[in-house]
Amino acid sequence: MNYADCWAKVAADLFAQALAGEPQLAEGLPKPLGAGAFGYAATLAGDQEGRFSVVLEGAILDAPLMGDGVDQKAGWAELLREVFDAAAGELLAKAGKKCRVEKFEEIAGESQVSRAYQLRAGDRSFSILVRDDLHAARPAAPPAARPAPAQPATAGASPPPPPAPGSGLELLLDVELEASLRFGSREMPLGEILDLGPGDVVQLDRNVADPVDLLIGDKIVARGEVVLVNGNFGLRVTEVAEPRKRLESIRCLF
Repeated sequence: MNYADCWAKVAADLFAQALAGEPQLAEGLPKPLGAGAFGYAATLAGDQEGRFSVVLEGAILDAPLMGDGVDQKAGWAELLREVFDAAAGELLAKAGKKCRVEKFEEIAGESQVSRAYQLRAGDRSFSILVRDDLHAARPAAPPAARPAPAQPATAGASPPPPPAPGSGLELLLDVELEASLRFGSREMPLGEILDLGPGDVVQLDRNVADPVDLLIGDKIVARGEVVLVNGNFGLRVTEVAEPRKRLESIRCLF
C-alpha cells in the first residue's frame, strides 16, 4: 500500500463525513476540468517523499457541499489539508511507512494526471484529478569510515577486551508511554463536584480556539489542534517542548 491508496481511502471516508449529503467518491476516467479549476499540493518527506497534488472542478464551488453561508473554497482547503495529514497516518498504520506534510499550497492545475475520481452528490457529479509524484526515500550515503590508527604489535600481548554495551538513551526508545490530551481544567469545591448530575455543564479555563495539550505523565510535551482521523479524534502538532523538557516527562514516570 502506498500514499496514493491511503489518500483515496481517507478522502472517501472524510468527504462522506464532512460534506453535505454524504457524497460518494469513486475512481473513474479523467475528464477536462474547464475554467475555474483549483487545487492544492502537499510536499511530503519521510519514507515516501515528493509532491502529491489534487485538482477539483470549478463547478464544485457552486454546490454548497460545505454548508450554506460557508466560504466553499476555504472549506475545501481545510478539508484537503486534513485528508493529506490523515493519509500519512493511514500509511503508517497500514504499511509502517512514516511520512509527513512539510508544505501545503494552492495550485491552479496540473499538466499530467495519475488518477481521476468522481465525487457524486445527489444527481450531480464533480471531477477530481490527482497527480502522484511520490517515491521511496533515497537512502542516505553512509559516512566515509576513518582508518583506525595503527597499534604497535607487542609480542605475547593479549588482544584488548571488547567495549562494554552502551547504556545511553537508546535503551529507552522502545519504552511505551501513555499520552493524553488536555482540553482544559478547572478547580471546583468538593460540594459542587458531589452535586454534579447528567446534563450539567462544567466550564473549563480554555477558549475553544486555544491549542490543546499533549501530556506524558503530568508534563506537557506538545500542543496542537484537534482533528478527525478516520472517525477518531487526533492531534495535529503545532508546537513541541524542547527535548530536555520532554525527557522530564519520562523521569516523572520512573
